[in-house]
Amino acid sequence: MKILHVFKTYLPETFGGVERVVWEIAEGAARRGFASDVFTLSKTPAAAPFVVDNHRVHQASTALDIASTPIGFTAASRFRALAQAADLIHYHFPWPMMDLWHLHAGGRGRPSVVTYHSDVVKQTALLRLYQPLMNRFLGSVDHIVATSPQYLATSSVLSRYQGKTTVIPLGIDPICVAKPPNCAAISRFHALPDRFFLFVGAPRYYKGLPFLFEAARLTGLPVVIAGGVPEGHQAPENVMLLGSVSDEEKAALLSRAEAFVFPSHLRSEAFGIALLEAAFAGKPLISCEIGTGTSYVNREGVTGLVVPPADPQALANAMLNLWNNKALRTRLGAAARHRAMTHFQADQMVDAYCDLYRTLLRRPAEAKQPRGTIINESNRLSHG
Repeated sequence: MKILHVFKTYLPETFGGVERVVWEIAEGAARRGFASDVFTLSKTPAAAPFVVDNHRVHQASTALDIASTPIGFTAASRFRALAQAADLIHYHFPWPMMDLWHLHAGGRGRPSVVTYHSDVVKQTALLRLYQPLMNRFLGSVDHIVATSPQYLATSSVLSRYQGKTTVIPLGIDPICVAKPPNCAAISRFHALPDRFFLFVGAPRYYKGLPFLFEAARLTGLPVVIAGGVPEGHQAPENVMLLGSVSDEEKAALLSRAEAFVFPSHLRSEAFGIALLEAAFAGKPLISCEIGTGTSYVNREGVTGLVVPPADPQALANAMLNLWNNKALRTRLGAAARHRAMTHFQADQMVDAYCDLYRTLLRRPAEAKQPRGTIINESNRLSHG
């Protein structure tokens, strides 16, 4: 059986949270008898499909990029051919181009799944123009997957489609963060503090780094940031900026950190893979309550502390609480690792997707709409 994944960006050009999820599903599905192709756009597309590990990538040319939306004028025919060769199409939302292809370039001829990674948050003016297309697309696909119960419960868009929605939490391979870290990997960071809070992530608008800077000023506590800083914001002296780090360096930093702080303040942060990596590393977590998967990964008082978004004082208080209480750090960190190992391993996510693929592929064309389902705390499907 062949699965076609569709998303706006992919390896080797980008490897953000969504791309990593696509990779995990494609690789895990390959071990379960599903062949996977990924269709994406690129400013410098390869002339022919190429292999990434155990799946193939097909690139079409990007003509324009408007509001984080790559547009390819000549991609529809490529998509049509790939869709015709696929047994099932797996879309990764949001990206308006795939909505058009599904509706007008042959996508409706195959069983279809949408992983709903995030609401459209920042482009509110464009959203009004996009909504009719979005609603037609989501209404026409066979099944929608939300990445956490929180996102399903708080998304005004998903509330319209609860009758055909499944919650499958994201998962990662814990080997990449749980193996014994090589502390020599961070030897190039000569001035690394003995104790510090850690943030890892790209400097995107929704990451809340200005609020973390202010919390650092209020507390005077050392904070290490790996991944970059948003332009126009000056970090205080007690914040150390490392820039991009390798996976090995990230694992070593997680091993050294006292706790992981994740100040994302907008719903664009739908889950937080970096938060999950820190949980696998056994670190107590600090995150914000934004009604998304961050509060599914980080349970208040169980795996870490959850504070109001965009509130530097609340963030500072949580940091001081963890900094001054070793017993609390130890208890929360152990619970964070246990929760990650129990609920968020890649194999659990892949098994759930493969089960969904098989269900849709078995259904006759006139009955492809599955009933609403949700994965409970034991990651079993329960029908609603």
